[in-house]
Amino acid sequence: MVAQVAKNTVVTLDYNVTDSDGELVDAGKEPLVYLHGGHDDIFPKIEEAVQDKKVGETVKVKLQPEEAFGDYDEELIQIEPRDQFPKELQVGMQFEGGPEGGDDDDFIIYRVTDIADDKVILDGNHPLAGMSLIFTCTVTSVRPASEEELAHGHVHSSDGEEGHCH
Repeated sequence: MVAQVAKNTVVTLDYNVTDSDGELVDAGKEPLVYLHGGHDDIFPKIEEAVQDKKVGETVKVKLQPEEAFGDYDEELIQIEPRDQFPKELQVGMQFEGGPEGGDDDDFIIYRVTDIADDKVILDGNHPLAGMSLIFTCTVTSVRPASEEELAHGHVHSSDGEEGHCH
């Protein structure tokens, strides 16, 4: 067992996320497991805060929108004809699509935010875009990353419970 969070360790965090008013946004029901050390598995400001922390230590990090899910982009709102969607359409459903005039490779997940008469309102922003978030986490375990994890740049697991399986 590694004593503290360092580059190329696999870190497990128990966490929760609140907005700037203290309202719970993500209860963190499942622990967050990531490869530490600039592998883009977690927001850089959080990674910086847990660097050198030991198991049992807790950190609280305030993320501005640009440090988390980005600013809210009005251009990612689209209004589409109702007849282009399945009959069982509901607010909250998600569809994959491309931005208008964008590359075919630039797909975005759009959420249905409103259905009115013959129109459907789609929002391509992340649900937490534009929000300042407070991320509170406790380091629950730290272990050395395997050579395979380092080569792939993400956590692997043999049981499928955490991380990424091939």
